[in-house]
Parts: sequence; C-alpha cells; structure tokens
Amino acid sequence: MIVERNVPLQPLNTFGIAARADTLVRVRGEDDVRDLLRHALLDQAPKLILGGGSNVVLTGDVKGVVLKVEVPGRRVVRETGRHVIVEAGAGENWHDFVTWTLDQGLPGLENLALIPGTVGASPVQNIGAYGLELQDRFDSLDAIDFTTGDVFTLNAAQCGFGYRDSVFKHPAAQVGDFGLAGRSLILRVRFALPKDWQPVLGYLDIERRMQEEGVAHPTARQLYDWIVAIRSAKLPDPAVIGNAGSFFKNPTVTPEQCADIIGRDPKVVHYPMPDGSVKLAAGWLIDACGWKGKHVGNAAVYEKQALVLVNRGGRENPATGGEVMTLAKAIQTSVYERFGIRLEPEPVVV
Repeated sequence: MIVERNVPLQPLNTFGIAARADTLVRVRGEDDVRDLLRHALLDQAPKLILGGGSNVVLTGDVKGVVLKVEVPGRRVVRETGRHVIVEAGAGENWHDFVTWTLDQGLPGLENLALIPGTVGASPVQNIGAYGLELQDRFDSLDAIDFTTGDVFTLNAAQCGFGYRDSVFKHPAAQVGDFGLAGRSLILRVRFALPKDWQPVLGYLDIERRMQEEGVAHPTARQLYDWIVAIRSAKLPDPAVIGNAGSFFKNPTVTPEQCADIIGRDPKVVHYPMPDGSVKLAAGWLIDACGWKGKHVGNAAVYEKQALVLVNRGGRENPATGGEVMTLAKAIQTSVYERFGIRLEPEPVVV
C-alpha cells in the first residue's frame, strides 16, 4: 500500500480545481484495500474514491483518505453462445479500453468512445451516449467491501442501473439495505459483447454522418471514428480546457409535459424513450435560456456546448468549486423558471 500525505489534487481532476488531500492511497488491487482496512488510523477515516477525476467537483480540501484507483488489466475472459466476455481493471482508461476491444475484433462499445474517466467509474454512473448505455453491455463486476475486506461479485440486476445511476451512488438507508455508496470499491468490470453485432443508430449526428458519407450500414470502426470526431468537435479536451464533461443529466418528462413545452418552444430537442417518457436535451434547454459563454468568476458555460461547464482560468488561475456550483445553481434556476424542469448535476460534488 502506497500512502501519500498532503497531496495536490489539481492534476487528478479534469476540471483542474485546486485542492489537496490529507491522505492519498493508490489502489492497484484488493490487497491495498485490505492493508488500508488493517491500518489503525486510516480504517475509520472517510473515504473518497477517485478514478480519472472526470466526474467530480471539488469544493475544498479533502479530509480523510482519497483512494486513487489504479487497478490494471485487460483480457478476454470467455465466450458464450451469444457473447464474448471481456474484463478490465477499474483503473484502466475507459476510451483506451473501448479502442482495445475494437482492436481485438470485438465490437459493441463503440458508441461509448471518448467518454472520459476510468473503467471502474463506468458502472457507477451507468455511462451512456448515442443510444447505448453501459448496462446494455454489462456482464458483472468485482468489488471489495470496506467493512470485511471481502471481494464480492454483482450482476446487472444487483447493480440497480438507472439513467446515470446505480447502487454505487446511493448510501444504505438502514441496516440491510443494499446501497453501496461509501461501502465498497470496484476492482474489475466485465462486459458482454455481442457476437451477432448490429450498429446502434438513430441519433441525428450519426444519421447526418451516414448521409454525408453515403454509408447505409456502418461498421463498428466507422461508428467509433464518427463518434470520436463528433465528440471532439463538440466537447473541450480537458487537457486544454478543464471540464467535467456533461454537467447536467438530460431530463425525462411525460409526453404531456413535452407537448406543453413544444407548444411554447417548437424547436426543443427531444427523444421518445422505450418506456413512453420523453428525454429532453439539457444542453438545448440551457442554451435557450441564453447561458452559452456566460461565467461566474473563472467558471463558464462552454461556448460550443451549453451542457459543459469549463474552467476558463486554466491551471494558473483555476475556477473554484464554489464558482462552479454557483454557476450551476444559477443555470438550474433559470431553466426551472422558463421550462418548469429541474436539472440534476451529473458530477459528484465533494
């Protein structure tokens, strides 16, 4: 177990917010967690799990212990009649893992290309993009219990996946509940990639690419290349402009609510969902309220995509977590006053 004290966290969060950790432990396997649990001073300390730092807003220095997840590994586990099961360590970079699966001739994750973060964070957030969610390709995961030090395995049903949601985002309300926030750390994740692969299409950006290039039946690699290009054009590179990706969840409403909004704003971007609800594009709602390019201190709304908040001060004069959250709350108020919709942030606020 590697223990570091008074560690700067600015290089470890993609927003580039300046903060420090009292204690940081690098986790490269379950033995590191077990060593931590045997440590007399660290065992009972509050714990913050940090993967790629792409889904967190730090509002101050972090007390307790930051667990920097660095579990490595990528492998093909087995085959079933319909799927190839692949596994990655929780510390693997998500986009690099998606690229690796395609390099192995195993399509299925291409719609999730270029999503920032680590493999271990992907089921926590049930990441999704361009018509595909992680739960659609999920097999199982291994995690370690902070109380017992035991490793346990969860299937999809046990993970309680929802829209940008899972059992890992909820604390247990009472003894016996299965909320796992703050109670465990994900070590490895396995994915079921379909042998009978079919492209997941339907989003306007992808359909536009198909028309532009005259491709009616894109390959997985073509979809991957298109999505990388689309995301790169719309979203800022965190290495250049600090950000945490999409800052708000796309809200879902009833068909009646959607019809009411369309009556007032016919251009609202919306997508019918399989359960009968309608998903609205949060970025469109924010843009309609005039927020593109606006800022609070050094926290700003990205000029090319209103769904993204950015650190316009860079590493030298970074936005504070307080500025980011003040801007986010102002946006929430504005959207609610105009559309009657409450936007929920995606990042974890610490």
